[in-house]
Amino acid sequence: MLRFAPSPTGDMHIGNLRVAILNYLVAQQHQEPFTIRIEDTDTKRNIEGKDTEIMQILEKFALVHESVFHQSEHLHMHQTLAIKLLEADKAFVCTCLPQQLEEERENAKANKVAYRYSGKCHDVDTSQHSKLKEAGIPFVIRLKKPTMDIINHDIIKGDIKTAPHEVDSFIILRSDGTPTYNFACACDDMLSGITTIIRGEDHLSNTPKQIHIKKQLGYEQETQYAHLPIILNTSGTKMSKRDEASTVKWMFEEGFVPDAIINYLLLLGNSKAPEEIFTLPQAIKWFDIQSISKSAAKFDIDKLRFINRAHLRRMEDKQLSTLFGFADENIGKLAKLYLEESSTTKELDFKIKSIFAPKAFEGEWSKQMRTIETLIQDAPMFNAFKDFESYMMKESQLEGRNLFNPLRLILTGAEHGPELSEVYPLIKAYLLEVAS
Repeated sequence: MLRFAPSPTGDMHIGNLRVAILNYLVAQQHQEPFTIRIEDTDTKRNIEGKDTEIMQILEKFALVHESVFHQSEHLHMHQTLAIKLLEADKAFVCTCLPQQLEEERENAKANKVAYRYSGKCHDVDTSQHSKLKEAGIPFVIRLKKPTMDIINHDIIKGDIKTAPHEVDSFIILRSDGTPTYNFACACDDMLSGITTIIRGEDHLSNTPKQIHIKKQLGYEQETQYAHLPIILNTSGTKMSKRDEASTVKWMFEEGFVPDAIINYLLLLGNSKAPEEIFTLPQAIKWFDIQSISKSAAKFDIDKLRFINRAHLRRMEDKQLSTLFGFADENIGKLAKLYLEESSTTKELDFKIKSIFAPKAFEGEWSKQMRTIETLIQDAPMFNAFKDFESYMMKESQLEGRNLFNPLRLILTGAEHGPELSEVYPLIKAYLLEVAS
């Protein structure tokens, strides 16, 4: 069982999408179920509607899942498991005030040492739990730190050893009764029977804590972990929400298609792909997660544009035309003529709209354009461009630049572009609409 566990706290980052794609891909390779878990326990940061947006994005990328649930649905189970650890003397109640803990953190920072919990409440009797509740005294529940090193056999990073003091006695249940991220995550992975966890390397510090939680709860099933290297921006620093190219929303707005985005993200840090242009179903046959580099991958917008152009060329003509409001294979072919100078549907949409938009009869060629417009309105239908060209030349008495420059502006709305002999056969059915 594999899972994708996003939080509904903002626009989906391309790093998160990469995680979703890889979890789905590996699930398909191993013929295991793939589930979606919306991690919504941080209620202060949740944004209404983002959970629905996440599911819509996954649908656009055809990442089919067997089940979906919100983590908040499991609140009672999280609380029950925390109490179970408390009763088994594997956890303890802590009444240290937030201000007191903040002072300890500041002191550690000033002394340039890593903050560790003082252990002040470590030996508080578990019977204090019910007394504190009755008295209304705020407390948290902490899990006792491990007594031995925790080893994570990471698929990408190799063996990672974490000492007990690095794990520390961390909080698993807050004073308001809600679980912390690591506790809720570990409990839900355990309850769902997750066998492989693929996520970003920013979770490396969380993994030993989650392993420790499951071990203390008596969970014996082995879980494989794979931590993906971060994605760097064009400046070579970690890509963040401040980078406009970091979100899936931006990619869609700019006109990158799902197949191309998947293709690009699967190539990041992967030098062993047998081909450069592929679809997700094709990648399932050869992709090996162990071949991903341990080093960070740099985001390359030019590479993404190249891949996007290739996928637009591969798209069926009629399907491509629907992206611009048509259902006509000739419009799809027309769009592909512009792929020499365009690489996204946003750029192609501008080209197509320029052809069908009302023309501006002004400037150097305005007089000739009016002449050509009138002739087109009264002209018979010509299948071949050479016949149309001959008719325009004869009837207008124009030739050379005086004919072809205004004719191009009338037919395409631009001074430069593909050969008119290629454009004309694809727009002849719309000629009266175009030339106005």
